[in-house]
Amino acid sequence: MDQTILVVEDDQMIRRLVKLYLEKNEYHVVEAADGEDAKEVFLHHQPCLIILDLMLPKVSGEEFCEWVRETEQDVSIIMLSAKAQVDDKISGLRMGADDYITKPFDPNELMAHVEAVLRRTGHYCQKITYDGLSIKVRKGEVLLNGEEIDLTKHEFSLLYFLMSNPNTVFTREQLLNQLYPNNEQDVLDRTIDAHIKKLRIKLNDKREPRRRIQTVRGMGYKFVP
Repeated sequence: MDQTILVVEDDQMIRRLVKLYLEKNEYHVVEAADGEDAKEVFLHHQPCLIILDLMLPKVSGEEFCEWVRETEQDVSIIMLSAKAQVDDKISGLRMGADDYITKPFDPNELMAHVEAVLRRTGHYCQKITYDGLSIKVRKGEVLLNGEEIDLTKHEFSLLYFLMSNPNTVFTREQLLNQLYPNNEQDVLDRTIDAHIKKLRIKLNDKREPRRRIQTVRGMGYKFVP
């Protein structure tokens, strides 16, 4: 469950500098050069923190911030902007930013702000994300490209277990023991098959059809990122 940070900045040199410092501090970094591409990257990677420039092409930073807050309340936002007036800072914070830093800035100071914000909000990073599919452990939510999917308790537990162990094959018996550890009822192997079938239907991405939970003939099932 790594901490993914999205850097939205049209200046390539600044974007590379921020990425370099973040990766030095062992964060997973994804990038976007404009507000329009940032939306796609956000939905695909479900970051827990966004470092956001305001003066962006196509879609402004303000518009992107408003869109994010309508889409996802939990993600943290640090605005990084040349707009240095007090009114600009107040506007950014009221818009939904968790922090506001003006340019030019010291990269080490930015890292300190990142750490401070994540100390307050880092528990929201307790999620697993693969290719647009995100499971939020604490909130019991599953999102596919930003849209919530309604799962039963057992479907959620099964998906979480498989996503926690990507590319690992589990037999039906192992999955049954995971879902029904106390063996309170006589559960048949085909119960797992039924859960898998329903999960596949619910996880079907119409934009990019693929089978995330694959059958390994004669062995069982595995989750493929």
